[in-house]
Amino acid sequence: MKETEIVVESVERWLSNPLSRAMLKWVTKRSNGRSKLERALKKYAGMDIKLNLSETITYYIASFILNKSSSILSIEKERFKEALKENIVRRGIVNILEGIAYYGVRRPQITAAPFLIVWNLTRQCNLRCKHCYENATSTAGKDELTTDEAKQAIDEFANAGVVAVAFSGGEPLLRKDFFEIANYAKQREFYVSLATNGTLITKDVARKLKRVVDYVEISLDGFEEVHDRFRGVEGAWKRSVAGIKNCVNAGIDTCVATTVTKYNLSSIPRLLEFVEKELKANRFIVFNYVPAGRGKGIVEHDITPEEREKLLAFLYSKLISKSCMLDVFSTAPQYAVTAVRSGSESIVATHFTNKAAMDMLKGRAKALAEFIGGCGAGRLYCGLEPNGDVEPCVFIPIKLGNIREKSLVEIWHNSEILDKIRKREEFEGCGECKYRYICGGCRARAYGYFNDLQAPDPGCTINKKYWEKCKAQPT
Repeated sequence: MKETEIVVESVERWLSNPLSRAMLKWVTKRSNGRSKLERALKKYAGMDIKLNLSETITYYIASFILNKSSSILSIEKERFKEALKENIVRRGIVNILEGIAYYGVRRPQITAAPFLIVWNLTRQCNLRCKHCYENATSTAGKDELTTDEAKQAIDEFANAGVVAVAFSGGEPLLRKDFFEIANYAKQREFYVSLATNGTLITKDVARKLKRVVDYVEISLDGFEEVHDRFRGVEGAWKRSVAGIKNCVNAGIDTCVATTVTKYNLSSIPRLLEFVEKELKANRFIVFNYVPAGRGKGIVEHDITPEEREKLLAFLYSKLISKSCMLDVFSTAPQYAVTAVRSGSESIVATHFTNKAAMDMLKGRAKALAEFIGGCGAGRLYCGLEPNGDVEPCVFIPIKLGNIREKSLVEIWHNSEILDKIRKREEFEGCGECKYRYICGGCRARAYGYFNDLQAPDPGCTINKKYWEKCKAQPT
């Protein structure tokens, strides 16, 4: 039996046995949104914290579970404890263990609540991008959550165990209460990020952002001519570049995001070099084009499976290169397949990882990728619309429920639509692939092209026949 299969089988056998499951259910039980497990993990990490009797018992049980799991995955215990001092790591482990307690061990795993919520705070935007999934306009929607409703939602997310909130749009900085809402999320100890076009980020705005967000992702779809044409406003590139520089200079963890199409494919290598050496950002991420919203109007500019495969190989070569200082990722779930095929020990389990996490898991990441890899829609994260509608992903415009009417946890646990996304064995094309657990295809692209969440993602060479079938024409 291959080493990876041994590890996977060991994890499943250990965490699925009745005793382990019973222990997990007890230590992960919340009381009024309070997690005794999270407090126990602080103690496990060596932090100075006093525990009550129930939390002390939880500490000993959790220590046993974590020590055993670390041993199976060959993760250095002391290094793991040091990582647990970080709030996002600690809350993430709690969410994963709660997910195992609720759903059992699954491939891929489902968390107890969304690890990440991508929150489209407003539909208002100052640009007119060709690929906008939100159909953003210059005016805000009439039914957007109020400031108070947004804060109530943040409280609910905290009680549910959500780890990270990413504010997007539209252009979230156009909401006058953005900083109030973001600051409230920060106070509730979320990992807070912002996805923006960057045009509104002056030096003063960057300084304010530094106080309320952990990470900023700014879109740059090529160089000036291409970017301005793609974004629909002359001068957008210069303002976005200025916004990136202002964030970097303010000391914010800054990412440059590019949606790849035939408009900019040939310029990606030069753009990456520009981001690294001129803009000095920390991260470069290439987004999959998805035929959603206004993006349906440029479907003929989607790249071919062969072009995507070649691009992902290039990006991965930069990720593992000692000479490239950027974290280089892609939202294409096929990126994990690229890593496996390369033979490298640096496996990309999901696009919201980083080099440090990959290094810590080196040697066992391939096995772990079977549990957390591939498309995370409806499994690790979800989208939230300005009016409170919950969606599997911001690129999948299917309403699962509304947080004004139902709790997030109720929607997350009981949605028949999410159940379809979580059953990768039932996917057409992707479900038959040996890489289904580390990839599984992009569900948004499957839905955009075939109007079916369990359809194939036509964007990879293994699914080439489906690309030929749809001829890049969405349903």
